[in-house]
Amino acid sequence: MNRLRPALMAIALLLPSVSAGAAELVYFGSAACSVCETWDREVGEIYPKTSESKTLPLRHHDVHDDKPDDIAFIKGVIFTPTFVAIEDGREIGRIVGYMGDFFFWEQVDGLIKKLNPVSVQKSAACSDMGDLPSKSPC
Repeated sequence: MNRLRPALMAIALLLPSVSAGAAELVYFGSAACSVCETWDREVGEIYPKTSESKTLPLRHHDVHDDKPDDIAFIKGVIFTPTFVAIEDGREIGRIVGYMGDFFFWEQVDGLIKKLNPVSVQKSAACSDMGDLPSKSPC
């Protein structure tokens, strides 16, 4: 068993980690939020089709629900909508409120600039690869 340990550790290092370095844009909204409805209509429908979504995939979370363990570290969300950019289990920045699509895209661009350059390069490379095998690190 002791001889197997270094080999198993080497294999583990070569396997892609699903969440390591993964960045997300967590959208805290509410069904009772009229500004959220406006964002959903003006931006939410196209966001998944943008290059920004390749770098910061969107994750919806109702502000009234308990947070899952992987985003429990996000504190101080009071207003909706609030968009929190996270990477490697830490907050990178946030957008509070929505004042129109132009301002939103400018703010998302600012959040992307704060990300680890390796994460941005990886997401850009993966977005250009089309359909990938299910075991792809992208």
